[in-house]
Amino acid sequence: MQSMAHAGSQLRRAAALWAVGIVLVALCGNAGAAVAFPLKSNRVLFLGDSITHAGGYIAWIEMQCRLQGMDPLPEFINVGLSSETCTGLSEPDHPFPRPDIHERLDRALQQVQPDVVVACYGMNDGIYYPFSEARFRAYQKGIGRLIEKVHDAGAKLVLMTPPPFDAVPLRQQKGKLKPAGEDKYAWFAIYEDYDREVISRYARWILEQKDRVAMVIDLHTPLTRHLAEQRKRDPKYTLAPDGVHPNPLGQRMIGETLLRAWGVAKIKEPGEKLSSIMQRRMELLHDAWLTSVGHKRPGVKKGLPLEAARKQAAALLEQALPLIVERID
Repeated sequence: MQSMAHAGSQLRRAAALWAVGIVLVALCGNAGAAVAFPLKSNRVLFLGDSITHAGGYIAWIEMQCRLQGMDPLPEFINVGLSSETCTGLSEPDHPFPRPDIHERLDRALQQVQPDVVVACYGMNDGIYYPFSEARFRAYQKGIGRLIEKVHDAGAKLVLMTPPPFDAVPLRQQKGKLKPAGEDKYAWFAIYEDYDREVISRYARWILEQKDRVAMVIDLHTPLTRHLAEQRKRDPKYTLAPDGVHPNPLGQRMIGETLLRAWGVAKIKEPGEKLSSIMQRRMELLHDAWLTSVGHKRPGVKKGLPLEAARKQAAALLEQALPLIVERID
């Protein structure tokens, strides 16, 4: 119990330090900034792999916008899909061919008809192997196709870099990390320098695409910096216990990085009950939209028909509104 309390205290402290950093950066670098185009649109479509599938950062964005009293508010639609890539590549030991966003992108754009698309790919696209020029070219080509299709649909595109892969929590787990020179790697046996040699390189390339899209947002640098700062106090600190998937604080940090880029500097603490309701609401709508758009990944929970999901989502929002109103200045 004491260790759990200590962990909770550390989590709250890290969240507080991160929130202070967000505000200071916003005050220094974004003073007077207007709310950016994603929050002025009608519909924002989120695409990505399991990091987006989890939906925590999207629920956080919507919750913060509501806590700011933002009106009108865009409809945030999440169709992130676990295991997905933009390359169509899969490691040999993956239990099924990894889904490729290009198999379903046209359907998603047609059904949602977004004004803005926010996309985050890269973590799976290196297939957890050492760097390869061929895989890098496939990533560049996949992102290029994404840019073209989104623009052809008349939408603006926001590209996020992949967040960092964190090897630290895997170092004490036998077989989870593998050195250079192995015959095969996989999501359960990852190249030990995957972040430094692959993900960070993919992230730098995404940042170079700023002239091809409406906005690029760097997740890799601030999250890496946060890990380094926290590890001065706790060498085992992590935001991703399995190295890949952000915990709730990591999801929050991704959401706040986007909000800062979109001109929202002030962060309000929502409380556990409101956070839980908004997360459940996002998951309900995510499952419904994902099922409606369709995909080829096995083992994904089937969502409700959209109309039924919207009714349940409206009921959850009704529960949330009193908690939101009491926190609006």
